[in-house]
Amino acid sequence: MSEHIIPIDCVPRVLTAAEWDHIDRGLRQRLTAMNLFLRDIYHEGYSLRDGVIPHELVLGCPQYRVEMRGLKVPHDVYVAVCGTDVVRTNDGFAVLEDNLRVPSGVSYMLACRTAIKRAFPRLYRAQGVREIARYPEHLYTTLTSLGSWGRDPRVAVLTPGHYNSAYYEHAFLAGEMGAELVEGRDLVVHDAIVYVRTASGLKRIDVIYRRVDDDFLDPVTFRSDSLLGVPGLFNAYRTGNVVIANAPGTGVADDKAVYSYVPRIIRYFLDEEPILANVETHLCREPDGLAYTLDHLEDLVVKEVGGSGGYGMLVGPHSTAAERETYAARLRADPTNFISQPVLDLSRASCFVDGRLEPRHVDVRPFVLRGREDIHISPGGLCRVALRKGSLVVNSSQGGGCKDLWILRD
Repeated sequence: MSEHIIPIDCVPRVLTAAEWDHIDRGLRQRLTAMNLFLRDIYHEGYSLRDGVIPHELVLGCPQYRVEMRGLKVPHDVYVAVCGTDVVRTNDGFAVLEDNLRVPSGVSYMLACRTAIKRAFPRLYRAQGVREIARYPEHLYTTLTSLGSWGRDPRVAVLTPGHYNSAYYEHAFLAGEMGAELVEGRDLVVHDAIVYVRTASGLKRIDVIYRRVDDDFLDPVTFRSDSLLGVPGLFNAYRTGNVVIANAPGTGVADDKAVYSYVPRIIRYFLDEEPILANVETHLCREPDGLAYTLDHLEDLVVKEVGGSGGYGMLVGPHSTAAERETYAARLRADPTNFISQPVLDLSRASCFVDGRLEPRHVDVRPFVLRGREDIHISPGGLCRVALRKGSLVVNSSQGGGCKDLWILRD
């Protein structure tokens, strides 16, 4: 197994019930709109026709899957599991990033809680902290609600394998849900029905919680060189014989260029004002956005539109002149692949560093579940912290850690 140790800070971050209620309402609104948006772009395309978002931005996105056009997704739930990165700035809470493909980190949220409860049991009980331990149960309920079964459905967690950095989470969630933990080679498709190989023979799989990217799901439909997927899986999905969560093609909605249009998407589909703001974003695909970014590189954070994990981005104030020059060349060569944002004055939380309390930048990733009829949000989230002094990068892959998030009761 690929091991990656993530440090846990012992000082919890605390949010009041009122603060959490605001975040909760904003996340529900956002996920509702994004599911409507995804259904629309793969069917009628009204939002493209009406100019809510440029059609070339959507149809040209690498995560847009033409195979999903016209396909009936169970209960129109394209995104069943979402992890949205929320930050607090001087202007209040805002969404920094949507993670709608294969969001990760929920096991660390639960591990943080377990560690802090054990370390400070009396303090924890005295504060009236809302519980998050039932997340795996809620995840199972969400997944199984997306189909119609005449029997107990069999759920599988599809993992790339034990070398994947999130394998611990895959195994943990499968165990907690009582689901099968499978790799692509463990599954087989016969007559558009998915089966898992077991010692007692083939057993039908009804729901796949996939932790494998679209490209590698099915070598027949997507990348032919994939060794991680299942030949014929997409045909079984298209036929309606298996549920896949999240649906293929959801990645177009968490593209960082599409992100800048989410407020307009909310207004269009829900006729509501966004509860949670977006961060100001400059699209380098647009001439004005590119010019502004190039002129202010040392003051901006520049990201690849399909990037994740903190890789491939430039943090202007922490970069050298040579790094900015190299990055500028990349921008000019392929401007459609980049967006830029101001360096945010993220909120800080106290962390225990070298025997004393010091402030560090933090964000939080709440996990949102969308089932057949309702939305469930665990009252907490993965609180990520930039442990290196002065750093703005909270990603664990870039030296970040995590801390428990306490949501207080009324």
